[in-house]
Amino acid sequence: MKPAIKVENLSKQYRLGTVGTGTFAHDVNRWWHTVRGKEDPYLKIGEANDRTSKGNSEYVWALQDINFEVKQGEVLGIIGKNGAGKSTLLKLLSRVTAPTTGSIKARGRIASLLEVGTGFHPELTGRENVFLNGAIMGMTKPEIRSKFDEIVAFAGCERYIDTPVKRYSSGMYVRLAFAVAAHLEPEILIVDEVLAVGDAEFQKKAIGKMKEVSQGGGRTVLFVSHNMASIEQLCDSCVLMENGSIKSVNTTSKVIEQYISMNLDKSSVSWKDRNDRKGDKKVLFEGISLFNNDNKKIDSVLTGQDLRIKISYSAIDKFSFNRVKISLGLRDSKGVLLFSCPSDIFNVGGILGLKGHLNLNIPNFPLPEGVYTYNIFIEVDKMVSDWIQEAGIITVVGGDFYKTGKLPPKSHPGVLINYNWEVLNK
Repeated sequence: MKPAIKVENLSKQYRLGTVGTGTFAHDVNRWWHTVRGKEDPYLKIGEANDRTSKGNSEYVWALQDINFEVKQGEVLGIIGKNGAGKSTLLKLLSRVTAPTTGSIKARGRIASLLEVGTGFHPELTGRENVFLNGAIMGMTKPEIRSKFDEIVAFAGCERYIDTPVKRYSSGMYVRLAFAVAAHLEPEILIVDEVLAVGDAEFQKKAIGKMKEVSQGGGRTVLFVSHNMASIEQLCDSCVLMENGSIKSVNTTSKVIEQYISMNLDKSSVSWKDRNDRKGDKKVLFEGISLFNNDNKKIDSVLTGQDLRIKISYSAIDKFSFNRVKISLGLRDSKGVLLFSCPSDIFNVGGILGLKGHLNLNIPNFPLPEGVYTYNIFIEVDKMVSDWIQEAGIITVVGGDFYKTGKLPPKSHPGVLINYNWEVLNK
């Protein structure tokens, strides 16, 4: 059986800050080489798409030498850090933009959901946009009409179906757009991270629908997400991308393991050497240390132990702490956020000096044995000052969280909570 999608030597080059090659001289030079049957001279230059480094070339390869196949009925996950080239790849597959080099062969109609509002005209109503999208996909009016009620019911927007979509919330926009893409029976369905806009209930419905169209309908699905739990649940195989290239193509579990390993490697880099930090630098994180309830510095945390996280910082000025928000969030090995600790819930008070420390106290540390990554950010007057993703790891050793003499099982998912059982006899 021929593959549903075959990608060969696919590359996409951009000139930074411009449309086309950017100058008339470059356009003429490119045209002159083309009419003489010679290679485009600008394909020989450019740098990899590593946005954490400044680089020297004005040309950048958003994608370079991409090769893979997708079988009919397969669900392929595409994962990687922000800027890896995932969305650019989907735009090329969806014919939104053309490749610089290489080819894409797709068998069947393609429906894409790349960003909120893709394919919708804001002035048209929900009803009119359903028919417009169906027509774009080559479907007849009777075909669309036969699916219309099912689309509206899935999206849950019957009350607003005759309202212009420019008045929809982002969540309603996405629900209707996904319902249209999934129900109008394309042979290939391409879905970007846009589903994250929807609520948990809709995301569950969307995952179920993608499973249904692939397993029951034999249709091909390409799914981009940063949620490794969703990728693992839905996808048969997976592509890992980094800096515009494919790093790995394998079974979903093996690619996720490799992705997690990359994140752990990144978190071991000193904060001062990290060039992917975001913010205006009014306040900068300097370092972090862990302490137990005896005020002793520790390398790992015992489940159920009182933990103090000491964070050092430097600032360009003194700030009242009511102007500041700081948060630390812990994620499991699949990138799922387990909990976060934002400061603005409490009336902390005090002044943030030019240099100092902030303590985050977590009593009865609620995670079972394992290795967890954390993100940390701080903002002043609602503007991000410093934000470090995968800032480091916290290793947790199994402890007697419940004070019963028994350790929580290593397979315990998520966060531990205190609870009890009772037996009541009549």
